[in-house]
Order: sequence, then C-alpha cells, then structure tokens
Amino acid sequence: MSSQDEFPAAAPEAAGADEGMTWWYRWLCRIAGVIGGVSCAFAGLWNCVTINPLNIAAGVWMMLNAFVLFLCEAPFCCQFIEFANAVSARADRLRAWQKAAFYCGMAVIPVVLSLTLTTLFGNAIAFATGVLYGLSALGKKGDAISYARIHQQQKQMDEEKLTGTLEGQA
Repeated sequence: MSSQDEFPAAAPEAAGADEGMTWWYRWLCRIAGVIGGVSCAFAGLWNCVTINPLNIAAGVWMMLNAFVLFLCEAPFCCQFIEFANAVSARADRLRAWQKAAFYCGMAVIPVVLSLTLTTLFGNAIAFATGVLYGLSALGKKGDAISYARIHQQQKQMDEEKLTGTLEGQA
C-alpha cells in the first residue's frame, strides 16, 4: 500500500488549515523551508569540524533542524524514510502560528548553544521560514474602505463623548 492510500483525507484538512494563505505564499514558505534546511545542514556540518563541544552540539542540532525541515516541508527529499509522508501530512495540518513557533524555536537553540557567525547565518533562513509562517498567521491586510469606516465611526463616537461631557458641565 502506498503512502498516498494511507492518508487520503490529508489534502482537505491541509487546505482548511491554509485558508488564509495563497498558493504562491504557501510555495514561498516551502521553498524557504527547503533552502533553510540546506543552509542548516551545511552550516551544521561545518560547525562540527572543531574541538569545542558546544560548537559540535550546535552543529548536530543544526543538522537535526535540517532533517526536520526536509521532513516537514519537502518529504520527497526523504523518500528512503517510510514515515516521511505521514510526518509531512501531520505538519500540514498544523496551524501557521504553530509552525512559526516550532521553526523559530528550532533555529534559536543552536544560536543559544554557540553564538558564532556559522550558527547565525546557518539558522537565518530557517528562522525566516518561521517568520514567514508567522506573518501568514496574522492574516490578510484589510482594505482601505473598511479602515476608513472604522476611523469615521471612532471619530463620531469621540465627538459624541466630547459633546456629552460639555453638556454635562453646563
């Protein structure tokens, strides 16, 4: 049985979770996740070539970040792992703010372990992926007409309050 047969209902649930995201923004987040995974993998490998144990720990964590990013955002890169599509389907059901918190949290840990340029630049794109998901969680920007109506209503309420206090003083 293929992995697509195991999870036929994953597509509608994923579409419901991404209601506010356009198709191009969803692809932008996925591409940023893949590029962030590549940068974490290379920087993590480079970070492991040292004697300092904290640098090695940060490098291992960065390579783990790369694996998780590949697993969640591009499961086709992990075809040799049986549960890759299951993990990807589960990650697609997460809300955007949950992905944002997870990706940003994963990217901050190696920087806390070892603050070097390699860890900063290696995790920058992974952190940016979390930021992109966080921005999508905020939702769409409103149109100018609705903002003008809200501003006009607030202005009228302020004027009514001002005239009510002036009449009460007289």
